[in-house]
Amino acid sequence: MYPVKSEELMRRPHSLALRLTLLFGIVTAIVFSGFGWITERSIEHHFDRDDVSELKIIAQSVQQALSIIRHEKDVALLARRFDDILVGHHHALLQITRQDGLEIFTSTNIPDFSSLDIPDRLDRGILRRWSDGNHAYRVLIQHVDDIISNDRHTYTVIIAVAIDSHQRFLASFRDTLWIMIVSGIVITSLMGWIAVRRGHAPLYKIIAQIRRISVNHLQTRLNPKAVPRELGNLAVSFNEMLERIEEAFQRLSNFSADIAHELRTPITNLMTQAQVTLSKERTISEYQEILYSNIEEYERMALMIEDMLFLAQSDNALDAPDMTEVDLTNEIHGLFDYYEAWVEEHGVSLALEGSATVLGNKLMLRRALSNLLSNAVRYTQPGQTVYVRLTHSATNDISISIENPGEAIPPEHIPKLFDRFYRIDPSRQCCSGGTGLGLAIVKSIIDAHQGKIDVTFDKGYTRFKINFNEPHERHMGKA
Repeated sequence: MYPVKSEELMRRPHSLALRLTLLFGIVTAIVFSGFGWITERSIEHHFDRDDVSELKIIAQSVQQALSIIRHEKDVALLARRFDDILVGHHHALLQITRQDGLEIFTSTNIPDFSSLDIPDRLDRGILRRWSDGNHAYRVLIQHVDDIISNDRHTYTVIIAVAIDSHQRFLASFRDTLWIMIVSGIVITSLMGWIAVRRGHAPLYKIIAQIRRISVNHLQTRLNPKAVPRELGNLAVSFNEMLERIEEAFQRLSNFSADIAHELRTPITNLMTQAQVTLSKERTISEYQEILYSNIEEYERMALMIEDMLFLAQSDNALDAPDMTEVDLTNEIHGLFDYYEAWVEEHGVSLALEGSATVLGNKLMLRRALSNLLSNAVRYTQPGQTVYVRLTHSATNDISISIENPGEAIPPEHIPKLFDRFYRIDPSRQCCSGGTGLGLAIVKSIIDAHQGKIDVTFDKGYTRFKINFNEPHERHMGKA
């Protein structure tokens, strides 16, 4: 394992378990706090409503009692009536004064309401909260007019109920409520963390399976049906990735084995020739003949190494450099001239139809066309013709088709024709130079030009067709 730098740890995101636990805690805090606030307001409103209802009942009874006053002597008789009104009302206090300052009734132990702001005229009364520093009260202040007596007096009625017990209850309830809320947040967060850890158990199981995967166990696959539905796509994608890795590793292993096999033959030939040559003394002409024979083996190995280097470079650089306008007609005529002697030796004819120009790398395109053309000539019987057709459509699509008559390629081999060192049978050299890399090089060059190549067999002809479409040309024009 590679050491983890402190900077990487600082940039590393927090774990999903921590994130979800914090999310649970935040959501719980919001919900519980909201419910707590609503509950507290509901209880407080309930107390307020009861207090107001009690004050209004007392006020109504006092107003009825004052309405019977006709003479001054009636005022003295009402004191017992007011005491009776207050009976049954817990901690209710009453003070009645006339506008001329005469005190009609005052409850026992009533606080000094002189600091209470009383408006000059009150028709319906007002409700206020008031405190004398020791106790808190809810106060109803109301003016009552005497409409029966001849004097037409106005009375100021102050009714108060102590709300200390209510406030003590609310304070105690508030403390208990917040303790419950905090405890609920902690417990819910802890339970959320446990639930997240248990919910991640399938993920940890997948991680354990992945850790067991190695070069020797690439065949391991995850079962999408054995994991939760949310992880099903992850398992399927991981299996697809493993299939691609296994296929690439297998190709790499085969490629290494093919390289060893291809290089072993010329090296064995060179060693055998050297041993035979050194087994006895020979003439200078014999030594020269052996050296010329060795040169052929060296050239074959040099060509193979050159092809492998080209493929290695193409794997790491997908864009073709030095893009210019390439006249495909001139390039193919040049290849016809280059292969003229070889074609005549095989008794094969070459024919070109159409013309086209494409934006690309001249040397790379020439090499791809040369490989395809030499491959077509190699598998064409004497007396027959290899056709090269160039087409340029109205939508600027360009295609190059190289066709040769011959035996059909079995369909199961067609998808693998462009694999490195692939041969339909061990004796069939399908690529230029006999290295087994010719078609692989063609494929890499066409891919570098953002083109497409495919192989078909129709009416006795094997056709390699290269297509360059319009998006490809726009891409080239920006290069």
